[in-house]
Amino acid sequence: MLRYLVILLGAGLGGVARFFIGTTIMSRFRGGFPLGTFLVNVSGCFLIGLLMTILTERFPAHINWRLFLVVGVLGGYTTFSSFEFENLMAARTGDWFIALANAVGSVVAGFIAAWLGLVLATRR
Repeated sequence: MLRYLVILLGAGLGGVARFFIGTTIMSRFRGGFPLGTFLVNVSGCFLIGLLMTILTERFPAHINWRLFLVVGVLGGYTTFSSFEFENLMAARTGDWFIALANAVGSVVAGFIAAWLGLVLATRR
């Protein structure tokens, strides 16, 4: 039960951080490009690479730290970081096809799924 609470606390903090950073960036840089979301996603990717390496290879920490920081905070901040880290791990072990198929497939399927959701929601 403690693990779920650790994740819950981290996810709340990550979600607030995503909202604050995203809206702060977008209030300063107007335009059509979603710069706030883009920078949150990229910074989340950087942070998951940094934290997972530190917490699993450099200074192995108690599992609750990884659950709090990676699953919780970064999961609330952006799930894109998990997606990219999984692709990186596949590429790192030589599974380039899996990395590429997941990257391209997720983007294309996600786009189509979002479009289908929009079509369904706007249908009369």
